[in-house]
Amino acid sequence: MTGGKTLTPEYVEAMIAKCALGDRSAFEALYEATSAKLFAVCVRVLGKTPIAEDAMQDAYIKIWNNAGRYRVTGHSPMTWLITVTRNTAIDRLRAQRSHKDLADYHDVLAAPGATPEQAAIAASEAGRLAECISTLPQDRATAIKGAYLEGYSYSDLADAAGVPLNTMRTWLRRGLIALRECMSQ
Repeated sequence: MTGGKTLTPEYVEAMIAKCALGDRSAFEALYEATSAKLFAVCVRVLGKTPIAEDAMQDAYIKIWNNAGRYRVTGHSPMTWLITVTRNTAIDRLRAQRSHKDLADYHDVLAAPGATPEQAAIAASEAGRLAECISTLPQDRATAIKGAYLEGYSYSDLADAAGVPLNTMRTWLRRGLIALRECMSQ
């Protein structure tokens, strides 16, 4: 029942036809009239409520987008809606299984470390970075290497260089700006 009306094939067909014309209120009425049955189909196929809810949403999107393809054939319009929903749920189930299967074998199939292409790119970038660092004044280059490659704190670097902490921060900030500019060329 929907709004006191009995859910008849004619009513469902009329709502599908109006959906084909882009009538959103007809789509809402179709949803209200059929969602319980179509959700039951999704739950039967998928078992899990959150996944079933997602599949039902996908099914209604397909129904909206394909309402113009529905043809009165003598079969119940609910048969068409159930078929769309069931196929959507089965597609979800297949996708879920294939993702699970791939996840099970990912660690076995994945090669450890970088690919040859990734290694070549990293080596090239490292060479460019070394060239850019060599263009900095020696004290700035030493500070950047110490902070970002060796993990020293700013205060340790300031003490080692014999400069105030704020001066060290300025060296590092300006050095990084110069590196960014050099790397972007």
